Amino acid sequence: MPPTSPIIRPALRRISGLAWLLLALSGSALAQGHVPAQQQQQQLEQATEDHEQGRFLQARAAFERLARAGMPAAHHNLAVMHLNRELPGARVDTARRHLEAAAAMGFVTSQVALAEFHESGRHAPIDLPRAMAWYQLAAENGSVDAQVAIATGHYLGRGVPRNEAQALHWYRLAAQAGDVGAQYLLGSMYETGLGTAPDLRLARYWYDLAAQQGDEAASVKRDEVSRRLDAPSL
Repeated sequence: MPPTSPIIRPALRRISGLAWLLLALSGSALAQGHVPAQQQQQQLEQATEDHEQGRFLQARAAFERLARAGMPAAHHNLAVMHLNRELPGARVDTARRHLEAAAAMGFVTSQVALAEFHESGRHAPIDLPRAMAWYQLAAENGSVDAQVAIATGHYLGRGVPRNEAQALHWYRLAAQAGDVGAQYLLGSMYETGLGTAPDLRLARYWYDLAAQQGDEAASVKRDEVSRRLDAPSL
């Protein structure tokens, strides 16, 4: 069996909590499956356990039932199983369709997975504009990883037009959510005036937050900026 994808495998282990949130938010859609939400949750947990124990056919059957009932997490897990070649006749195009179905229901994990699907080149030709479109949607829906990815796309002009102001915007959102890399980059952009007017105080603020999370380079930059701010004006 090929190694499990590092991109979307974590979703299988966290799927129960994610699905529970979705059940709470979209009960009307799930009700179309004529199965109580609590029972669907239990079935999802059992299917996930079957998968983790290597009972792939049992897991697939349960995920397919739940997907037909409108559960995006089940679509996502079927995609995982196809991409990881855990099913007879596993197909990349089937995986993509399941991811797209879950993403269309607002399942952010699948939106990020689709972005990585088109960005990585492991399963299909690289398509950076399409990858960035999915990152954009996931970023708008609150994914910190996607916010960093779309910010970096704008920072580098990779898959989207280079736009330093947009890079600053998305790095700021990710930094506010606690992403240490985004905090460092935001400090650098404020220090150098990239995408914004230079602001050493804001640069020091963001470097300091990154330093508090253990980023040694940010600690050095924070101290450098502090010396500049404290230096007597001529």
